[in-house]
Amino acid sequence: MNMPNAQPPYRLNIGCGRNILAGFINVDSAALPGVDLVCDLESVRLSPLALPSESVAVFLLSHVIEHIRDSLGLMQELWRVARPDAQAVIRVPHGASDDAWEDPTHVRPYFPSSFVYFSQPAYWRADYGYRADWQPVRVTLLVPRGRCANLTHEQVMHRIETGRNMVREMVCELRCVKPLRPPRLELQTPPDVEIVLVDD
Repeated sequence: MNMPNAQPPYRLNIGCGRNILAGFINVDSAALPGVDLVCDLESVRLSPLALPSESVAVFLLSHVIEHIRDSLGLMQELWRVARPDAQAVIRVPHGASDDAWEDPTHVRPYFPSSFVYFSQPAYWRADYGYRADWQPVRVTLLVPRGRCANLTHEQVMHRIETGRNMVREMVCELRCVKPLRPPRLELQTPPDVEIVLVDD
């Protein structure tokens, strides 16, 4: 790690690429200028992050997780290094947008309900070996104003759920739950979904 003076609790900018943030440990799979920690995000089950357990308070993942085949492995490793109640913010294209599908390096789409699967209660039906627990708190859908002029909130939600290219970007805020909750359906809690209008 290139930040010898950094002390926990850390803040991680995961999959930073060229978006280097001050005050964060910038993590990427390539040793680009400004990257503090080089890590293969696809292989963290085999090669964990070089950070102690429960040392991170904030995680940013901006347009990263849609590129990761083993997203559960990544979220499990982030849970290991997360402090209880640590916050993670994940930004992704909405699964019903061209942005989610046009990039050939994207491996899967995400929808507002996708983030529940990073919580342990979601696995009440099947055990896939995932041992982490991130509670999705809020999903914000950034919708261009021009796409919903003169529509009610219900009409906008209907178009988002049934159409394409209504949402410019999706932002999910998650909270690290420790200790791990049991995989029970009654503990599963969906996030609040909020629409925010943005300029076209």
